[in-house]
Amino acid sequence: MSSEKAKWNSAILAPVFFPAVAVIALLVIGTLSNPELAGELFSQVLAWITKDFGWFYMLAVAIFLVFIVVVAVSKWGRIKLGPDHAEPEYSFPAWFAMLFSAGYGIALLFFGVAEPVLHYASPPVGAAETVDSAKQAMQIAYFHWGFHIWAIYGLVGLVLAYFSFRHGLPLSMRSTLYPLIGEKIHGPAGHAVDTFAILGTMFGIATTLGLSVIQINAGLHYLWPEIPISSTVQIIAIAVITVFAIMSVVAGLDKGIKRLSYVNMTLVLLLLFFVFFAGPTVHILETFLQNTGSYLNNIVERTFNLQAYSRSDWIGNWTLFIFGWTIAWAPFVGLFIAKISRGRTIRQFVFGVMFVPTMFTFFWFSVFGDTALSLIMNEGYTALISEVQNDEAIALFKLYERLPWTNLLSIATVILIVTFFVTSSDSGSLVIDSLASGGVAETPVWQRVFWATAEGVVAGVLLLAGGLGALQTASIASALPFAVIILIAAFGMWRALVIEGHQYASLKTAMRTHRRGVHAGPSYWKKRLAGVVDFPRQKEVRDFIEHTVMDCLNDVSKELGGNKWDAIADYEPDHVRAVLTIRRQDEVEFSYEVRMRAYQRPQFAINDKRDKSDAEYYRAEVFLRQGGQAYDLYGYEPNDIINDVINQFENYLQFMHISPGSLPWDLEQHDEDLKPSS
Repeated sequence: MSSEKAKWNSAILAPVFFPAVAVIALLVIGTLSNPELAGELFSQVLAWITKDFGWFYMLAVAIFLVFIVVVAVSKWGRIKLGPDHAEPEYSFPAWFAMLFSAGYGIALLFFGVAEPVLHYASPPVGAAETVDSAKQAMQIAYFHWGFHIWAIYGLVGLVLAYFSFRHGLPLSMRSTLYPLIGEKIHGPAGHAVDTFAILGTMFGIATTLGLSVIQINAGLHYLWPEIPISSTVQIIAIAVITVFAIMSVVAGLDKGIKRLSYVNMTLVLLLLFFVFFAGPTVHILETFLQNTGSYLNNIVERTFNLQAYSRSDWIGNWTLFIFGWTIAWAPFVGLFIAKISRGRTIRQFVFGVMFVPTMFTFFWFSVFGDTALSLIMNEGYTALISEVQNDEAIALFKLYERLPWTNLLSIATVILIVTFFVTSSDSGSLVIDSLASGGVAETPVWQRVFWATAEGVVAGVLLLAGGLGALQTASIASALPFAVIILIAAFGMWRALVIEGHQYASLKTAMRTHRRGVHAGPSYWKKRLAGVVDFPRQKEVRDFIEHTVMDCLNDVSKELGGNKWDAIADYEPDHVRAVLTIRRQDEVEFSYEVRMRAYQRPQFAINDKRDKSDAEYYRAEVFLRQGGQAYDLYGYEPNDIINDVINQFENYLQFMHISPGSLPWDLEQHDEDLKPSS
């Protein structure tokens, strides 16, 4: 097949792709035909969800936070998101830059000044424009953008990464339900989950893109007053920046998104530290510490505060909107974080995804929010309040008026919003495309272009139908069914972790005697000592695996075959590995693999008897389904090798005995429904 033809081939999963496209098309057509009626309908839906389901959102988010923290600090925190021998694909700075850019960089730019000022001027409780309202404003901002937000993103990302990289299931939301419904995830139930995930992601991204262009329009109008603030300018901005997003999404993850993420983080840090040093630096540090302490002290009370005794629109316009927006966007951010987190332990993942971004966010709000409040309270810049109340998007640019290099900061901010827009759109396109293709990693370019375009269209339509109010409704409404899916996914992961805990216990408690020279007689220690100081070459280890190990695995395979077990021994010369696979009915298959691996030869092992250019030595290492076991078989006698296979097989049988409810995690067991349509 030619590369040109492959470019236009389809990888779509029809039962997911077409229902999602149909719902999106109906929304777009219906809204364009009567924007006023659509705006009224959005307002009614928002009021209904806020009134009747606000309690559910708050409870669900609390459960997400508790669950992910408990998993991280428990014994399960040591489990890797991938095989035990896997290493992280990206460095920590690159990883953080990508997850931050895809997460909510736009939100910080939009709300960093606006939210503290608005809460200060109109607090949900108490008198306005006082010291108490200033403290309350920062506490609310911390609560809205703190641990709860990243717990939502982190939980979805953790569940996806665990089931995909640890157990070989598709990197798709349907995989989170595997411990509960097994192979049925490849049927209608799985299709429905992925469809909801696509819709939630689409509306969450549309909300983000809508906020972006509103702020871009405000920034352009601020810099060049002849550019009006209007829906026409905003739609043009969406169209132009969607073109950049398409260019980035065609470039791919490493070339496009990774590079733009570095640009984003560089600009963010430059803006952050400039305002930090140009503003009230000591005051910022003091408020950062005080507000962080107050946040931690009051986190439980705020988590469950629904204003049940003083009903108002405040909680729907703020807390429920932000949490709903985050839940709607969680499939996108979660799946994207999962993609870039292979090889990290659960504990590393949770720490990196929750603690580091949250502390950065708190510092951001202290720098921008407390600088704005200080200007209002201490320097009489009260005009900022009315400016922000009239137009939230202008808040950041109005703050710059009291700082040096106002125009340069404003231009840098507009550029940063554009790059955040592009990374959000292209990351979202990759994720939605993967969901719509049943978890396929590599898809044709036209599909990614289609979804990037669709995101721009939906964002533009929602802006026409009522601006920020329509964006809020779309986020909160699409989050309602997906919050239920995340709760079910968390339960499924808990069940899977319990099963894995049984497996780990069986490996630790069952008798294991895989040590060199077990059957070598009284002089076995001499063989052990020889093995310690021996650093074999490639040919020696290759011959050992190809002949000695394979002979042993064939003997075990024949013996088990006579006992009605389906056992197959296979040698792969290209990868220099011998594999014994044992299956029985629908149970978890047992895999015992001996693989050649190269290592740097220690300096003391290079002497005159060897060529000093021979800088590597080789090991015949054992790998099981859960990954590398970090011990070397080279030099084992045949009886020792067979004994080691039997020990590991015995551990496997013990695991099966104490985990009767376990389910198969077979990479190859996929229903016909998962095959992409052509």
